[in-house]
Amino acid sequence: MSPSDRYTHGHHESVLRSHRWRTVENSASFLIEYLRDGQSLLDVGCGPGTISADLARRLPRGSVLAIDNAPEIIELAASDAEFRDVANLTFEVRDIYATELEDDSFDVVFAHQVLQHVTDPIAALREMRRVVKPGGVVAVRDTDFAAFTWYPDDERLTRWLALYHDMTKRNHAEADAGRHLKSWARAAGFRDVIVSSATWTFEQPDERRWWGGLWADRILESRFAEQALEYGLSTRAELEALAEGFRSWIDAPDGVFFVLHGQVVARK
Repeated sequence: MSPSDRYTHGHHESVLRSHRWRTVENSASFLIEYLRDGQSLLDVGCGPGTISADLARRLPRGSVLAIDNAPEIIELAASDAEFRDVANLTFEVRDIYATELEDDSFDVVFAHQVLQHVTDPIAALREMRRVVKPGGVVAVRDTDFAAFTWYPDDERLTRWLALYHDMTKRNHAEADAGRHLKSWARAAGFRDVIVSSATWTFEQPDERRWWGGLWADRILESRFAEQALEYGLSTRAELEALAEGFRSWIDAPDGVFFVLHGQVVARK
């Protein structure tokens, strides 16, 4: 992201709780077949760095540069004790639209759940294309909020999803980015584009507690809450009700929640 983009989620603990759960296996498995030891890889919008570190461990003779526009998040990731033994991983503050990296610098460029938050995803992809080497790949993955589905039905969760879309529109971002990735990649100049999809499934009791709990907290305590109130899109009372909707879903023994992701691998 760029400092000019407004991040709908922010960096509250409830958001980082989700981001720290992410690994190559659960969030970037579509990229594994393109990884070769010795490659140089750029992780764009790295957040707290768990995927970055996992990628670096898979490329022990290669290198990973992980970038984000939020200095506090880069500082947090760089100071994480879990990553201190990953010698081939570097964290830096950089702008997604103007990384100031050299042309044709990386074998692989990767971005996870980033393009849904930026105001100009095509420009971001053009910058990724600029810095990847000829023959290299740009791999991006984003959720598609409109494709989320859950059981049991609950009007509070339906209202939460509508509110999320209203907020991202106010931030000039695309919540349903997953379905747009192919067209954005082509508009950015890629012609060799491979499209796939994947899902996260939350249905076991511990999975429901984790997923429902972090969203209940986000609704009440993260930038989501701040912006909903600032934009006049919701009230504190309604946010309390939406959070309670997620808590009720946690307690539903038949509860399931499916999160769809679009994935693109584009070769330069």
